[in-house]
Amino acid sequence: MNLVIFTFIFSYLMYNLQKHIASKLHLPRTVVIIVLYVVIIGLMGFIIFRYTPEIIEEVQIIYGEISKIEIPDSWSEYIEFLTKQINISKSYETFMNTVVITGKALLKGSLNLLISLILSMLFVLDIERVKKFLYKFKASKVSRIYNRLEYFGTNFINSFGKVIQAQFLIALVNSILSIIALWIMGFPQLIGLGFMIFVLSFIPVAGVIISLIPLSLIAFKIGGVTKLISVIIMIALLHSFESYVLNPKLISDKTSLPIFFIFAILILGKEFMGMWGLLLGIPLFIFILDILDVKIVEDSKKIKNVD
Repeated sequence: MNLVIFTFIFSYLMYNLQKHIASKLHLPRTVVIIVLYVVIIGLMGFIIFRYTPEIIEEVQIIYGEISKIEIPDSWSEYIEFLTKQINISKSYETFMNTVVITGKALLKGSLNLLISLILSMLFVLDIERVKKFLYKFKASKVSRIYNRLEYFGTNFINSFGKVIQAQFLIALVNSILSIIALWIMGFPQLIGLGFMIFVLSFIPVAGVIISLIPLSLIAFKIGGVTKLISVIIMIALLHSFESYVLNPKLISDKTSLPIFFIFAILILGKEFMGMWGLLLGIPLFIFILDILDVKIVEDSKKIKNVD
């Protein structure tokens, strides 16, 4: 599921971006596509190789600081009581299992991200041949099934595209506000951190948690516990602003759905499909409306009266 969704997101964004750039600058689309992917992969590689050593170093520093904490004598009895109640070996085993599972998930997610980038690049580069190949099914023995799937697929892609456009604007606003806040707090490498926040903003819920890890470690290094708390508060405020203001408003404008329905769909989507329900819930709802032939028309688009 992650691989399919990431591939679709990258393909949709890169196809529209290269089309816009190629038309404005009058450049060959192949050159534009290759340059765009080289830039994105280069930035992602820079962030990984630039910040991974810092994250490891910061974890070591935090561990060293925690080990230096002196426990008051008045707490010793309580700590001794808690130690007896807790199975240390079992807790350590559980903790290590959690670390291993999390590491495998991050590795698998990174691999899916890389494969999605490669697949989307191949798809965008060869999109005309893909269209010609699929069009051959229109005159085949399965033409009736193809026409039906084409209708549903086109409607779903259009509705999903509207949500992706809104999510792109949300990620852009989120990254700009984050850069401003980090600049005020004195963070280094603002461009790299801003790009990281922008990319992770496309991952519902989990993106916020992933971005919080390096930001927290850098905050602890440059300002200690006070700066760490400031970053956590900043992320919480921005996430609340994104979830309760930007997300419903922009998606409502793009899809012409009432904000109440946006909220309800987001809640139900998260409940039934997990974090991807926040991204897929709206397109699926619009897709169902298209099947039921329910037309959504904005109030501003009124039919002109004839005198």
